[in-house]
Amino acid sequence: MEATNQAEEVQLRHVEVDVLIPKMMREKARELCDEQVQAFTHCCKDSGFFMVFKCREENASLKDCLTKHYQDPVFFEECKKEYIQEKLEFQRTGIPSKQRKQKLPASM
Repeated sequence: MEATNQAEEVQLRHVEVDVLIPKMMREKARELCDEQVQAFTHCCKDSGFFMVFKCREENASLKDCLTKHYQDPVFFEECKKEYIQEKLEFQRTGIPSKQRKQKLPASM
């Protein structure tokens, strides 16, 4: 419970709210819209130069999916909480989240 209270008390800088959390949202939205990302990517690879014309439907579907997440205030709050937890963990350990998420070698 202390971590939750601590997360609520963290003051975020302008750059965190306007840049870093939206970046996290984009990354997570791409994961959540993986089916649309794959369809658009496949279409683009198959269409070559004509992808602008041939992939309109896939592009629109991808944009709709991503926009739905970008504009969702609940999704923003979830990403904000996750960002704060990562920030607090970094302050505690000094280890960036990317390094913490990497698997340790088997020899350790």
